[in-house]
Amino acid sequence: MVVLAASIISKSGKALVSRQFVDMSRIRIEGLLAAFPKLVGTGKQHTYVETENVRYVYQPIEALFLLVVTNKQSNILEDLETLRMLSKLVPEYAYSLDEEGICRAAFELIFAFDEIIALGHKETVTVAQVKQYCEMESHEEKLHKLVIASKINETKDIMKRKANEIEKNKMEKSRGDKGNYMSSMGSSRLESTFSDMSISSSTSGFGSNSGFGPSTDLDSFSTKPKGRPAAPVSAPQNSGMKLGKSQGTNKFLESLKAEGEMIVEDVPPTLSKSKAAAPPPTDPLTLTVEEKLNVTLKQDGSLSNFDVQGTLSLQILEEKDAFIQVQVESGGNPSVLFKTHPNINKELYSNEGILGLKDPNRPFPTGQGDGVGLLRWRMQSTDETAVPLTINCWPSISGSDTYVSIEYEASTMFDLQNVVISVPLPALREAPNVTQIEGDWRYDPRNSVLEWSLVLIDDSNRSGALEFVVPAADSSAFFPISVRFTATKTFSDLKVTNILPLKGGPPPKFSQRTQLCTENYQVV
Repeated sequence: MVVLAASIISKSGKALVSRQFVDMSRIRIEGLLAAFPKLVGTGKQHTYVETENVRYVYQPIEALFLLVVTNKQSNILEDLETLRMLSKLVPEYAYSLDEEGICRAAFELIFAFDEIIALGHKETVTVAQVKQYCEMESHEEKLHKLVIASKINETKDIMKRKANEIEKNKMEKSRGDKGNYMSSMGSSRLESTFSDMSISSSTSGFGSNSGFGPSTDLDSFSTKPKGRPAAPVSAPQNSGMKLGKSQGTNKFLESLKAEGEMIVEDVPPTLSKSKAAAPPPTDPLTLTVEEKLNVTLKQDGSLSNFDVQGTLSLQILEEKDAFIQVQVESGGNPSVLFKTHPNINKELYSNEGILGLKDPNRPFPTGQGDGVGLLRWRMQSTDETAVPLTINCWPSISGSDTYVSIEYEASTMFDLQNVVISVPLPALREAPNVTQIEGDWRYDPRNSVLEWSLVLIDDSNRSGALEFVVPAADSSAFFPISVRFTATKTFSDLKVTNILPLKGGPPPKFSQRTQLCTENYQVV
């Protein structure tokens, strides 16, 4: 198999993203891409077209085509597998599957294509591996940062010990000087000495009327936690004041570390590439389909609770686009019960699947940040096959250790993204010993939780396992297990098919967002 080029083009033949993998002139590649729309035609069921020299293998993506150009001697099955892998990557980098969304993510898509196809031949990689390679994560870099952080913490400990020694020596010296001085003076000289010390203290910037004022004010400005006795300070010297404040800050940082906080001052945190928050809308209309999943599974794998609540919301930027109706269609799941907003024409929706206001002369509200809700639905089920992700946890005690094996199994209905499985642990002095894992893990010592994370669960990893060892503990200490994930497919399979303007003219451009997320997903 030799892949000549991979491209995303519009139906008019405009190449939005194009990557060439063999030595071929640019004019030749552009000619092949320009000829493709004329060869496709309409009403054809197959997804490839052959000419005298090349074969086009393509897949429609809304108003675009994802296209792979190969030679005629290549294996069609491998061509289709390459096309399928590319089609799974495009939504990962392009927020919207239109010309604007594809052009914005052009460079990321080209880099992803390079990870799948090398010198015209398909690489054996998964979507998660491609995303990892594009992010250029390095185990050696992480290890280097951990070594640097360890050296910084060690240096801080040395500084803390040195500061304590210096402060202790100054205290002892101050006490000795003060004793000798007081023994050699009379009572009258002693009173004048204390008067001079109070004047010196008041002019040092801490505002005290007694000789011990600087110690009190220093403790009030210190960042040490409450409840610790304040270290005594000798005469009010600027160097001593700065040293005491630095020591308090170090003690505060050390107390946070003891509670499990990660303090690494020289390594800035990295932002995850996952879409934690949706960007502000740029299209005149934005329709959001969101479903929240509440599932409770028992330890034996049986289903205790399954509840899905969904909403369809509409966000309009300008009032001139608010005189519309929204046409939708659902997947026909009889378990999903829909309910419209009180201001929506229920008869129109029931007969034609169109969401419009009862008064067609009124516009939809505009400028609302979260949009206005048009439709709600709910799904409850006792069918265990509807659960998208099942978790089995098997703790077993052997001697002084507990061996814990956790398995997950995902349904083929959904491709799950940003999966995090949180397993509570008994209080530990150090992180558990993880002996087997698929994905990544992190130990939170403050909450005593092991977080097992997977970027993507698809057909390449529908099942997986995690094994770790901790000191002997009761099996109930590892429950309840909490799960978080998102998906781009929903149980209702609700889609917006058209926007109908009520005052004539072309319909305004709209974008559609679809997401399934967990609200409360536990194994108890």
